[in-house]
Amino acid sequence: MHLNSMAIHPEKYPPGAASYPFNLAVFRHPVTIAFDTPITIFVGENGSGKSTLLEALARKCGIHIWREAERRRFENNPYEDKFDKYISIGWNGDPVPGSFFGSSVFQDFARFLDEWAAASPAMLDYFGGQSLLTQSHGQSIMSYCRSRYRRKGLYFLDEPETALSPKTQLEMLSLLAEMASDGHAQFVLATHSPLLLACPDATIYSFDGSRIEPIRYEDTEHYRIFKEFLNKPSA
Repeated sequence: MHLNSMAIHPEKYPPGAASYPFNLAVFRHPVTIAFDTPITIFVGENGSGKSTLLEALARKCGIHIWREAERRRFENNPYEDKFDKYISIGWNGDPVPGSFFGSSVFQDFARFLDEWAAASPAMLDYFGGQSLLTQSHGQSIMSYCRSRYRRKGLYFLDEPETALSPKTQLEMLSLLAEMASDGHAQFVLATHSPLLLACPDATIYSFDGSRIEPIRYEDTEHYRIFKEFLNKPSA
């Protein structure tokens, strides 16, 4: 493992902070998370904090999140993208490079890549030799992942299943397992997919309680709901 631990420090929150993300239940207590396996998965309902922590971890690890400048909003939250200031991390040796993938920001990255390739077409060779914008969303995601994850690094993925069919999710599952087994790649992902949650030997952390806790695959709500549905799809 490149990254071996992280901790959340509520005692460092701004005085009187009651806004997002400080108001999320799982962030109200000191928490330490161990990364003992090459693949770690965050699972929980929408709004539980898993994606918030994933982005904060990426920033804390020095990994850039490619995102176009945000447009003006009705209400601005100065803490929304600064949660990394209130966590600490532990490396196993020297820090390593990596990347952050999020379905909400992937198209921004693909547009940036096309702009770079206009001046230097060889840039596309790094991602399969074809513009990511000329492929379907799911195809472009898999082209990116197959190229990027073959390199040593620490990789964060936020709900990568969003644009992927069940068959392609299984391809993603196989790719993550293969790259992690080589020992050079470490993955931390947030997902709602019961297919990706089934990744062999992955450690799963649930964000559905008042604290972040490890959980067995079969005990996740996602697994139980899909199992019940498949057993009685007409119910």
